[in-house]
Amino acid sequence: MTSQLIDGFGRVHRDLRISVTDRCNFRCTYCMPAEGMQWRAREDLLTFEEIQRLARIMVEHYGVDSIRLTGGEPTVRAKLPVLVEMLAELGVDLSMTTNGVSLPSTAAELKKAGLDRVNISLDSLRPERFHELTRRDDLHRVLEGIDAAIDAGFDPVKINVVVMKGINDDEVLDFVDFGRDKGVMVRFIEFMPLDADEIWNNDLVFPQAEIIERIKAAHPIDPVKRTSAPASRWSFADGGGEIGVVASVSDSFCETCDRVRLTADGQFRACLFATDEKDLRAMLRGGSSDDEIAEALGHTVAEKWEGHQINQVQFIRPRRSMSEIGG
Repeated sequence: MTSQLIDGFGRVHRDLRISVTDRCNFRCTYCMPAEGMQWRAREDLLTFEEIQRLARIMVEHYGVDSIRLTGGEPTVRAKLPVLVEMLAELGVDLSMTTNGVSLPSTAAELKKAGLDRVNISLDSLRPERFHELTRRDDLHRVLEGIDAAIDAGFDPVKINVVVMKGINDDEVLDFVDFGRDKGVMVRFIEFMPLDADEIWNNDLVFPQAEIIERIKAAHPIDPVKRTSAPASRWSFADGGGEIGVVASVSDSFCETCDRVRLTADGQFRACLFATDEKDLRAMLRGGSSDDEIAEALGHTVAEKWEGHQINQVQFIRPRRSMSEIGG
């Protein structure tokens, strides 16, 4: 009989985020240090078979019904469509967050392998600013990747925009128009303290209220009923789609969070901002049974805290950056 991954506050967790690699083909200023990172050895990363086994345990034991592949950048993992096909066999909603650079050549193959949806990270539509943020001159490739995702039939295609005050907040309406023109959903994400260079401070946060105020000045929008998804959503009154805002800092959604995370090196995290991890790789390679692993998963989630406590004096910054944890 299927049980549930439930924490001490009654929250049921059915959404699994799997980081398939710690590597990336960008060096984003808020995600990776300018000098780069020390990548983990290949043998330290979970194999496809190990990833599938852990995912299967969560599906069969706890009713997990949604899996998202993340990184680093997931498309730099060799033979990624093979893993997609292996996970699609579990019968879950299967999606991926990517920077979009590789999608022109991989979108159709990933869709055929069983990937349902894609979220594409893009923080500027201006070539010079894009280069400043990513240290790569690849905006044209990301835009081609968005078109490739649409052409491949992914539905929906979402664009994730990390909004930083004084850096790219002047592009909010540009992204709104871009999303409406392309027929994709743009999600604005508040800047969170997971940047590798630790430049984060609250002055850089462009909060949800200001994002919505700016959009309302140009387009009538109506709120959409909230779900367990991280984004609050608004629909355009003229029927031109939706926008979303992930307000992790100004309007925390911890009370509805249903996500757990598996890092590329096999560490299980009950929260994006967790300070503790459960070493599942050691259990896998040490001969633990499915039931023993399932029990460890349940204990880890049961001990999950109430919320991340950003801007509170007791907040403890995670030792890993976003590129190591996976979004």
